[in-house]
Amino acid sequence: MISLQSVSKRYHVRGLPIRTVLDDVSIDFPSGRNIGILGLNGAGKSTLIRLLSGAESPDGGLIKREGLISFPLGFASIFHPDLTGRENITFVSRVYGVDRKSIIDYVLWFSEIGTYFDAPIKFYSSGMLAKLAFGLCLAINFDVYLIDEITEVGDGIFREKSARAFKERANRSNIIIVSHNIDTIREYCDTGAILHNGKITLYNNVEDALINFRDVIHMVPTSPPDQHGQAGARL
Repeated sequence: MISLQSVSKRYHVRGLPIRTVLDDVSIDFPSGRNIGILGLNGAGKSTLIRLLSGAESPDGGLIKREGLISFPLGFASIFHPDLTGRENITFVSRVYGVDRKSIIDYVLWFSEIGTYFDAPIKFYSSGMLAKLAFGLCLAINFDVYLIDEITEVGDGIFREKSARAFKERANRSNIIIVSHNIDTIREYCDTGAILHNGKITLYNNVEDALINFRDVIHMVPTSPPDQHGQAGARL
């Protein structure tokens, strides 16, 4: 379970209004459920996943975690650019206290990057780096997998292999996905939530969340403001 207790997160960008991602949010993400969190572009979905993983700290409040929580799926920022793929995998394996050899064997097989596994990752293409990070996350048996969208990496055969591996993990572990893609949430999740205007609303099932998310979408103006600064009529 992951519990947020009066958590706030804001960004201060010079020349722009303060952007609030979370505004004094208290919520429990229950164990035994696959949770899909919907949000519009710019709502702070990626920030929320980084907060849940511990990769980023809140401005206020407390986040409690029980069990082994993953870093965000495909999150390549955990890697040091001057270390090789093998060295990075070794380091992360030690951090999580898992068997180094079995993790290396899995990632080497999964990533399909061949001899580049022993090259510094600063020489990797973005696709190779994504494959390495994706494989590492799936190689560790986390209790909860955190996913910032589901990106398609590689060719069709590799994407099929990735989908099979991900679904297998989802069947034996919990997942928390942030996305604005309704089909993704419906496919993988049995519980839904909405991140909007700094608040998170949790629903008992996915369909209730999807219905309410459509209302959120309809609140967004679809035409530019007029000369008086007022939003135009929605389509």
